[in-house]
Amino acid sequence: MGPSFNKQFEYHSAWRREFARQLKQLGEWMTIHELMDAAVQEGLQRLEGQVRSDKVMVAFVAEFSRGKSELINAIFFADYGRRIMPASAGRTTMCPTELGYDAAVPHCLRLLPIETRLQKQSLAEWRLRPEHWVETSLDVGDAGQIAKCLEKVAQVRRVSVDDARAMGFWHDDLPDDNPSQDAQGLVEVPMWRHALINLPHPLLKQGLVILDTPGLNAVGAEPELTVSLIPQAQAVVFILGADTGVTRSDLSIWREHLASTSESAEARLVVLNKIDTLWDTLTSPQQIQAQLDRQCQSSAEMLGVRLDQVLPVSAQKGLVAKIASDGALLEASGLPILEAALARGIMGQRQTILRSAIRSGISGLRGDTLRLLNIRRRDLDDQMLELRSLRGKNAAVIGAMRTRIEQEQREFDLSASKIQAVRAVHLKLLRDVFQQLGTQALKQQMSHLVGALQQKGLKLGVRKQYAEAFKGIKSTLDKVQASATEIHAMLDGSFRQLNADFGFSLQVPEVPSLESFALDLDRIQQGHLQYLGLGHSLKLVQPEFAERLVRALGMRLRAVFESAANDLELWSKSATAQLDAQLRERKRGFSRRIEAVDRIQQAASGLEDRIAEIEDGELALKRLDHRLQQLTDQMTLLVEKAVDVEFPGEFALA
Repeated sequence: MGPSFNKQFEYHSAWRREFARQLKQLGEWMTIHELMDAAVQEGLQRLEGQVRSDKVMVAFVAEFSRGKSELINAIFFADYGRRIMPASAGRTTMCPTELGYDAAVPHCLRLLPIETRLQKQSLAEWRLRPEHWVETSLDVGDAGQIAKCLEKVAQVRRVSVDDARAMGFWHDDLPDDNPSQDAQGLVEVPMWRHALINLPHPLLKQGLVILDTPGLNAVGAEPELTVSLIPQAQAVVFILGADTGVTRSDLSIWREHLASTSESAEARLVVLNKIDTLWDTLTSPQQIQAQLDRQCQSSAEMLGVRLDQVLPVSAQKGLVAKIASDGALLEASGLPILEAALARGIMGQRQTILRSAIRSGISGLRGDTLRLLNIRRRDLDDQMLELRSLRGKNAAVIGAMRTRIEQEQREFDLSASKIQAVRAVHLKLLRDVFQQLGTQALKQQMSHLVGALQQKGLKLGVRKQYAEAFKGIKSTLDKVQASATEIHAMLDGSFRQLNADFGFSLQVPEVPSLESFALDLDRIQQGHLQYLGLGHSLKLVQPEFAERLVRALGMRLRAVFESAANDLELWSKSATAQLDAQLRERKRGFSRRIEAVDRIQQAASGLEDRIAEIEDGELALKRLDHRLQQLTDQMTLLVEKAVDVEFPGEFALA
């Protein structure tokens, strides 16, 4: 069956910590031996940040009363010996709830008032304004206090129909979906728009983020959930009732918010929860299993997923079994099979992504560092040839040698204008690229779409505006890729000339491909298309909803452009760092050559001593090269030994 998700996550976290330790060791070694230039340093920092801050998000999505919170309790929090997330009968989680851990934030529950939906700011913007959240401290040593505090995510309040309409909970043209009115004409809505729980649970401390979402109305009213948060999840667990199967509201959530491209289909798991409701002493185990098999088959067909992605579970019995250490009941609950599926799907996927990024990062670090070593090796070779040519020569020849070196040094210093010209052209071209990826350029490209979404009444033609906006945005990415190729060609020509003039060994690194960012844009566009169909046309009539939708879109697009700009900036630094390194080594070389000639003039043994020093220096470079190979090979081996869910026993810390 394989290890549980919790155990697999612990393996993954141990691997991350060990890799981060080795990465720090590599950085310290490179600093000691003066191999740390700007490009190498940024590459190390990026790789370290990627490994240390690696997050794994699991989103739990379902209609009300399907047992989401109980399933979260059973999988992640059974060690507390009680329920942590509220999971009583009826509606529990009324607002989207994120559980994670940030050491810089107190242990607390933070709640964003529902009234913020009446304002235009997106969730991402509200996150940056902590003063508008209601904060409650959590006592990590008191499970009862934590559970009591978390009951607040189930709080509701009553508002007028006008306020409910403005908040997105009332639709005049969809009366069947509206909440019921009380005697005063008020309707019930969630008290909170969003909840953030910062808790030092072992799994949360290791980078797990859990997203618990409410039912259809709440999900649909918050477009940022379905166009930003849920798509970021490494896995989505969609929960159904085992007794009801796929209901109309279940199907609405799936089709409108979760049905996606085949690319992300593997990250979807469907849970038929509450199978214990089918357990009946009047029905044989074989008959019960036959019912479950039929429900699984029917659910898979209706949702368009593979049968092995539909898993029957009893979250409640699984939680009870874990707390009571009842192995038989735990197996009957089906929970271990779900946990193993989560481990295979999420951790396997995450480790594959990390491995690829780390292999590429290590290869880049090794390449940049080898270039620095080769510069030093070439400088020593040149010095060795120069000094050996002085054997047997008189003082006049040695003096002439010193004069020639000084003349070369002056000529090299005067040639700085050529190098500065290359830098100036490079920086100008780069600024143009960053401008194309900037916020103002993106706003300009989205202006027609924003105008279409802000028009009153039905948003006629908005699908066309979406298509045109994304066409323009993708065209920008194509232009940026072309500009980067032009910069590469310019640098390549300039570096060739500098190599010829000064004996450098400059080599322009390959242009980073922006294809992955183009795929991100495709996913974002696909995610937003769901809001352009007839099912959401009435919601789009509401200015507040349209405003939230377009702001959520803008936030995601800016994130894509910023990531693309960061990749191009790192590539640019890798190129300019070579130039800086060779300039620095050349200047040091002049100083060392003059110093060597002075020593030779002062002592008869100076020439042979200096030749011996250079030979020692060449041996030292070989040792550095060998040690670099050892350190990077050790890290590569650790990457290859990263925990596979099928073979956890192979993992061992180095």
